[in-house]
Amino acid sequence: MQLSDRITGINAGGSDGWGIYIKARDMERAGQKVIHLTIGEHDVRTDRTILDAMHAATLAGHTGYSFGSGSPGLRERIARRVSERTGVTTTPDNVLVVPGGQAGLFATHMAACDPGDRALFIDPYYATYPGTIRSVGARPVPVLARAERMFQPDAADIAAAAGDGAASLLINSPNNPTGVAYSQETMEGIARTCQDHDLWLISDEVYDTQLWHGRHITPRALPGMAERTLVIGSLSKSHAMTGSRIGWVVGPEEALEHMGHLATNTTYGVAGFVQEAASFALDQGEGFETTIAAPFRRRRDLVLRLLDGQNVVRPIPPDGTMYVMLDIRATGLSGEAFAEALLDKHHVAVMPGESFGKAAAGHLRVALTVDDAQLEEAMRLLLALAAERAG
Repeated sequence: MQLSDRITGINAGGSDGWGIYIKARDMERAGQKVIHLTIGEHDVRTDRTILDAMHAATLAGHTGYSFGSGSPGLRERIARRVSERTGVTTTPDNVLVVPGGQAGLFATHMAACDPGDRALFIDPYYATYPGTIRSVGARPVPVLARAERMFQPDAADIAAAAGDGAASLLINSPNNPTGVAYSQETMEGIARTCQDHDLWLISDEVYDTQLWHGRHITPRALPGMAERTLVIGSLSKSHAMTGSRIGWVVGPEEALEHMGHLATNTTYGVAGFVQEAASFALDQGEGFETTIAAPFRRRRDLVLRLLDGQNVVRPIPPDGTMYVMLDIRATGLSGEAFAEALLDKHHVAVMPGESFGKAAAGHLRVALTVDDAQLEEAMRLLLALAAERAG
């Protein structure tokens, strides 16, 4: 039987970018100790109080079908959170509850793109972006954010890629993998370009609570952008709820109404007991979110201190997220070759920059997702290997 071109073409016949992660897991299953600095998975699990709320909701009977745009209570709670934090008036009709940020990426591109449309995204990018775009039948078009500009996208580059007929632009700030938060100037340039070229702007903001410098800027708050911006949010990073698969899309009411029909015909909603737990989690306030984010800020500072006094490995100063991106081009190795050598020799797993696009070639992404002692050990091994190869 012949499979569809759409399903066989999700990765365009290439790698999905997760080779090092899979190899590290295989090594661990074979009995080898590996320090995993690959994926954005918290080293602490979901707080017990949230799990208790989820359990109570289960016992209270929130176990039936939950199709539609989400429970009224959770949509109201998300709308209030977004209004308070962004200054943009947001109602429950502007909110769609989805099973995690990844589902939000799919739903927003389904809303913005017809089959064959060109969908722009910034490179470096989270590894699923091009595959998600292909999954909806659109054509992914990367726009390079160059290292010499500290990975801030250039509006002129976006405009050149948009040409006459691109449908959407996907951005992510604070950015995975670079840790860079887009500046006011960058966001204004993006907004201006989207208006000039009639682009939908899809803004992945799942790291909005992990910001170490400046303030979070959502393009939805910029003049003329609320009607053309779809924002993706999630509790995965802010509340260490990665496995609960709970997130949202915020945008214009008409778009969200149609995306609700998509949800009914794909996921059939998010489990009611998970939605109840999400409402409870959001009610814990910003102090709770600050506590979840604190280890990553501390570990960011730890890594930067370890990098002082040497000039082989250069950090991209991270404004936020749970990652630090390292420039290892002085070693003469690609990111892929260095990551393979580090895993084979020292059993430390990091993601090569090439997993996140051409602009990140010659870099590594280090996830700050192990305790401080393991992180320090891993970084010392990484720096020793870099000095050896550079020498």
